[in-house]
Amino acid sequence: MELQVVLAILGAASVVSAFMYALKGLLDQIPDLIRSWRRVLDELRRAHSASSPDERGSSSASRDDL
Repeated sequence: MELQVVLAILGAASVVSAFMYALKGLLDQIPDLIRSWRRVLDELRRAHSASSPDERGSSSASRDDL
């Protein structure tokens, strides 16, 4: 009986450890994902402003406009 309890604790600890490792890997990618998304938005704004100038006379859109 004691052996089963020890094995259950070790198994649960290993599952939690693997989950935390995977979560850390996912969270480490978020800053790069945000930077890439901002670059995509900047390029879209730049392409949009180059192809059709704004009627109000300003050539760049702020991030609040999207």
